[in-house]
Amino acid sequence: PSEAELRGHRRTYIGALPGRIIQALRRAGVNNPVMMLDEVDKLGMDFRGDPASALLEILDPAQNFSFRDHYLDLPFDLSKVFFIATANSLAPIPPALRDRMEIITLSGYSEEEKLHIAKRYLAPRQIKESGLAIEQLQITDEAISAIISRYTREAGVRQLERTIGRLARKVALKVARGEGDVFTITPDNLEEYLGHERFFHEMAREKLPPGVATGLAVTEMGGEVLFIEATLLPGSKGLTLTGQLGEVMQESVRAAHSYLWSHSNDLGIDCKDVFDKNGVHVHVPAGAIPKDGPSAGVAIVSALASLCSGRPVRNDTAMTGEITLSGLVFPVGGIKGKVLAARRAGMKRVVLPSRNRPDLKDIPEEALRDLEVVFVERVDELLPLTLVPAGEATTDKPATEAEPVTTSSEVGFEGGEARA
Repeated sequence: PSEAELRGHRRTYIGALPGRIIQALRRAGVNNPVMMLDEVDKLGMDFRGDPASALLEILDPAQNFSFRDHYLDLPFDLSKVFFIATANSLAPIPPALRDRMEIITLSGYSEEEKLHIAKRYLAPRQIKESGLAIEQLQITDEAISAIISRYTREAGVRQLERTIGRLARKVALKVARGEGDVFTITPDNLEEYLGHERFFHEMAREKLPPGVATGLAVTEMGGEVLFIEATLLPGSKGLTLTGQLGEVMQESVRAAHSYLWSHSNDLGIDCKDVFDKNGVHVHVPAGAIPKDGPSAGVAIVSALASLCSGRPVRNDTAMTGEITLSGLVFPVGGIKGKVLAARRAGMKRVVLPSRNRPDLKDIPEEALRDLEVVFVERVDELLPLTLVPAGEATTDKPATEAEPVTTSSEVGFEGGEARA
């Protein structure tokens, strides 16, 4: 809305009206309603004024007891109105406006939650709207899970409901043509109704060569697994970074490189000699996807330590955390999504910063039962946990039936521009 829609028009104009706030209060008939301001991150400023400046007065409890609508031209008390604002992203909201709000962050649904929502509400509603009886279309749990992972990629369930609706309409068409009365949808015949998979996946790797580590990322659509790859460049010097890494993530690579170089003797890994004679190339696939943030630090330092020592990183272990030059491991955000992504990819262990221990309360118990969660405070505690012991060829393979990891949505580490 424009600023005039919130503050109203002066009565000197033809067709002048009070602002949206006063109109809503008039419709409610009380002076203490609950008022929803939807999608406040979509506010725009143009020649008609800045609606954010009007919202500052409306939402600030130190000012809104005497809100002045241009049409009324009298002070009106909005202090008893309970305002709820929604937004998909905090970044576009002006800092002054954000300062007047109490921010409650809601994470996206897990795949188990989406499955139950689809079974209880979405599928019955779409079957009914397509003109079918409930018993005419049966969608197995496995088919719904396949739709969630292969045909949708979102934090909510809007796209999931549209996809189930498309499936129900295809079945309704077959019923109308007399091709049958009862249909059962399974993962095997899903492609017949919805076409090829929309999202192609990279499986959790069964064997990691030295220099490759499994990191955890978070996006607006939930957590993802991301691989950090490093290789030596004989005869070269310095660092080469590829994979569309943002500034913060590039600094994480440099911090990991400098830490290992300066603490070679303490760690028992001859990184100083290796880095002195070779350049290092660090790549984070997929190359077309922007990535940023500090939480890749522990995965990067594990990959570089693996490269120097020749000991692979454990292929059943995923990790997240920020590192410092003194070897500390700092906490990061998005722990729930990252842990669920590790479980979905078939990982058996997750390494987290010690100060993220309280975040485990937000993770479903069934997810924690399938994972060993290890906490670390320093890099010298981290490396014995993530590197294969000297003399061992490999570790246990990840679960072969694990849900694959998508590479088709934009990925960003917590702290970056694409974070959830």
